Amino acid sequence: MILLPGFHVGSRELSTVASERSNGDLSAPHRKLLRRAEEVEPNRIWGERCSKADVLISQGPTEPLPSGIPTYTVEIMNVCVTGCDISGIHLSCGWFSSARLINPRIFKRLRFDDCLVNDGKPLLNGRSISFQYANTFLYPLSVSSVVC
Repeated sequence: MILLPGFHVGSRELSTVASERSNGDLSAPHRKLLRRAEEVEPNRIWGERCSKADVLISQGPTEPLPSGIPTYTVEIMNVCVTGCDISGIHLSCGWFSSARLINPRIFKRLRFDDCLVNDGKPLLNGRSISFQYANTFLYPLSVSSVVC
């Protein structure tokens, strides 16, 4: 732990607080927790067939193009536990673009921050769809809407 002189917590100095917690317990009753990058939806109510949480997106770096532009592989999976097929999968994707051509039936940007997966057709339960893109940085992708 780094202590800064003159830094106060309430009316006590940080060094006093740190010495009181020397047993290794760094928890504090007033500590705020950071939120996750993605909001996790609450448990499904009986009768709901699927939700955005049933679509998982993973992506990672792959070998760069001969020109040196980094490439990334994206895998989009239907992990619905109720056996549902999910269609109309839209992702938040910013100004997504790629130096490598992507089959528009697999993934295409419709407008700013709206990309369509599998041409809107159902992604069958337990199945996945993948593609590669090339850009100087990884685009953060998240599910914005689905149709059950």
